[in-house]
Amino acid sequence: MGELSEPPNGHVKNSVSWQTAHLKTRPKHFSTDILIAGGGLGGVAAALGALRRGRHVFLTEEYDWLGGQLTSQAVPPDEHTWVEQFGVTRSYRALRDGIRQYYRDNYPLTEEARRRAQLNPGAGHVSKLCHEPRVAVAVIEAMLMPFIGSGLLTVKKRVKAVSCEMVGQVVRSVEFRKLDDGGTFTVDAKYVIDATELGDLLPITKTPYVTGFESRKDTGEPSAPEEAQPQNSQAVSICFSVDHIEGEDHTIPKPERYDHWRSCHPDFWGAPLLGLKAPHPRTLEIVEREFTPNPNDDPASVISDQRKSGGDMNLWTFRRIAAKDNFIPGAYRSDICLVNWPMIDYFEKPIIDVSEDELQDRLAEAASLSYSMLYYLQTDCPRADGKGTGYPGLRLRGDITGTEHGLAMAPYVRESRRIKAITTVVEQDLSLDVRGSKGAVHYPDSVGVGMYRIDLHPSTGGDNYIDVACCPFEIPLGALIPVERPNLLAASKNIGTTHITNGCYRLHPVEWNIGEAAGLLAAHCLDKELSPHEVQGKKQLFKDFQDMIIKEGIETEWPDVSGY
Repeated sequence: MGELSEPPNGHVKNSVSWQTAHLKTRPKHFSTDILIAGGGLGGVAAALGALRRGRHVFLTEEYDWLGGQLTSQAVPPDEHTWVEQFGVTRSYRALRDGIRQYYRDNYPLTEEARRRAQLNPGAGHVSKLCHEPRVAVAVIEAMLMPFIGSGLLTVKKRVKAVSCEMVGQVVRSVEFRKLDDGGTFTVDAKYVIDATELGDLLPITKTPYVTGFESRKDTGEPSAPEEAQPQNSQAVSICFSVDHIEGEDHTIPKPERYDHWRSCHPDFWGAPLLGLKAPHPRTLEIVEREFTPNPNDDPASVISDQRKSGGDMNLWTFRRIAAKDNFIPGAYRSDICLVNWPMIDYFEKPIIDVSEDELQDRLAEAASLSYSMLYYLQTDCPRADGKGTGYPGLRLRGDITGTEHGLAMAPYVRESRRIKAITTVVEQDLSLDVRGSKGAVHYPDSVGVGMYRIDLHPSTGGDNYIDVACCPFEIPLGALIPVERPNLLAASKNIGTTHITNGCYRLHPVEWNIGEAAGLLAAHCLDKELSPHEVQGKKQLFKDFQDMIIKEGIETEWPDVSGY
């Protein structure tokens, strides 16, 4: 094949001019019915809810991928025992079905795996649907694509809210900064939904909010401290995925902070932080985990049921996202293991309400902890086969998480700023120890259901795990509505929960339900010319709204099931 000759008239030099010439004329001001800041699970579900009602939606996201904890944060879905039968919204079930179908359509599954109705690609113990995050990205994009084509939906990625314009109590517009070039644009909206991971819009709009651990005086919760601890939040984690290629050496360079983390021995941990020993979340007993890459187990035999076990005693299979034996021989050289383990929980300092420099420094520390855990596994970890220490064949799979640095695209955030809401869900509303056979409190304004144990990871205040039994619960509409700001709604981990109850409302299907309800509410208020406060506060108006969301596929109460 001959060499390409240079086109005449210097066209090579100007070959990208057509791509950049229009940038100066790009719009800097947009108007929409509903602005949704944050494209995590809550934001995506809010968009879908509003779009199905025919409303124009402007959706923004800080990272390259939509989907939040399921995708950019790389966390397989944490779900309740009955997820395959009931207890999630119809659209969340469509997401799960779409993920399984994507595997059947595109992956070289074995015939046995392909026929399995409840296909679990990773055969992980944490979830009945452990999968690679890119698959969820593709399915979410497909769910949104028809609305982009119709012109109802605009999506802007790699942007972050920086300021707003208020007219009295009303949020009139929000200004965003583009992370790639520093440019800005503004979005006017009739309703604004905060679905960001940390409740970014709350300080910008001066919406009253709470952070950290509330006091017992404030909430009446039996597990709360006597004094409020606003800087005491759950750990964040920067997850990563690995496979293991025996006989190869994929050891990363020694992290600069490795010796620091190797010598770290938190008082409540009972062992060095880097190691296989850690507290058992439910008993707090110091337990040594098992770590054996590629155990050659039968994927069909794996039982994923949080009611029976948390599943974290075997670290390789705990959050495994690809079980090689689910695929035809040779398709995968190894399982793929997603590392979201206690040992990478960063709880030295909080990341909420700190300066941008402090935030980036602390996330860099969290990343150094994750790299250090990987290096420990590759070099110093005692081998289960007795052949010395280290698994140099562990290969960091940044291609799975969509990054060059190898870790997840975004930190896994377990706790956010929380609005001061019309309704605040407290521990005594749903704790199994408190409620017993009565079950969780029934909210007359229920807009969904959820279930997970009250699961709090170690915190920046030095607290150990809190992981206690919970009753299947409802999601009150009042928890999505701030006491102030008539056109602002919460749609993620920023709703009216507490430090404690956020521990069970923060999981994937609950966040999705919360977001979907928020999007449907905003659309309904526009359709009916009502305010969220009116819909929540007047019995008939709420019944009309609830009837509509039930038709949209949202379950608002549980059948007769018991907690765990």
